[in-house]
Amino acid sequence: METRICEVDPLENNESLFAEAAEILKQGGLVALPTETVYGLGADALNPEAVVHVFEAKSRPRFDPLIVHLASARELEQVAVVPDELSATVQRLAAEFWPGPFTMVLPKAVAIPDVVTGGLNTVAVRVSAHPVMKSVIKALGHPIAAPSANRFGRISPTCASAVMKELGGRIPLILDAGACTEGLESTIVQPMVDDKGKAGIRILRQGPVTREQFRNVVKIIRPKPTPKTEDNKLLTPPIVPGQLASHYAPGKKVILKDKNETFVPDNEELDYGLLSFEGTSTLAESYDWTSVYTLSPGNGRLAEAAVRLFAVMRQMDEDEDIDVIVAECLPETGIGAAMMDRLRRASADRT
Repeated sequence: METRICEVDPLENNESLFAEAAEILKQGGLVALPTETVYGLGADALNPEAVVHVFEAKSRPRFDPLIVHLASARELEQVAVVPDELSATVQRLAAEFWPGPFTMVLPKAVAIPDVVTGGLNTVAVRVSAHPVMKSVIKALGHPIAAPSANRFGRISPTCASAVMKELGGRIPLILDAGACTEGLESTIVQPMVDDKGKAGIRILRQGPVTREQFRNVVKIIRPKPTPKTEDNKLLTPPIVPGQLASHYAPGKKVILKDKNETFVPDNEELDYGLLSFEGTSTLAESYDWTSVYTLSPGNGRLAEAAVRLFAVMRQMDEDEDIDVIVAECLPETGIGAAMMDRLRRASADRT
């Protein structure tokens, strides 16, 4: 299959291109398109056969649920059923964080095929702020199911060229609207009632909307430990994307180290590259690195680092002079917590 990349300027009239993308989706095909977080691989969320193609293109296990994207919060009732006791909480969250990099897990509506949710009775729902995603949903007239547009477990793509490297020849069309502005997948929460009958949320995946932001809006319910086997594998299937122990991973081994540590290689015959926050640390100065890639050169800004994280990880994975990636731990405040979640999963044992 030939994969076309079509450039899209969100400020221009792209109705014919959006109509073409919608037609591919109507016919059960797939289209890669941008969100503000990462590029997604879209299918008609109401067409189970189309959604199956998403799993096939990504080599993704069927138990891993997808996120359903809406054009606006007004369409929520098409895909989810909001219990009365959670209605006020859901409305408050939608008003505060939609459109944006924020996903809610709610009881699914009958219209949503089981393949979208991995057989679960809940559905993950988001309203993206990206005008291209919104326009294609409107042109299709249906919600779009869209995980990240990469092969399963790999680094999420933040530009069209990265999508082409991951899925070229597997899908017909990529809409290229430039680099994503957030760089990390959406924050995922599940509205629920706690043991005392009070409504709140449980944070299932950390992302651009931080715990600190939620505290000003809703009650945060402490998560229950996720049951795992002795080798750190989940005993139960994930209810949202990105919960597997190993995920967001380059092809090369990733080692996590504290910035105040010194580095001693396990194998002197290998070439080690450093993924550093600012480029200056005890870790950075303790070893003669083959290459040093910096997320926020000299600034130490977590927001800048978040936008660059996946792109820089992909550059290091493609750097032929590096055998092993050593990643410097980041401050776990604000969006730094989400980045550390991604780095821990990238460095997890894949055996």
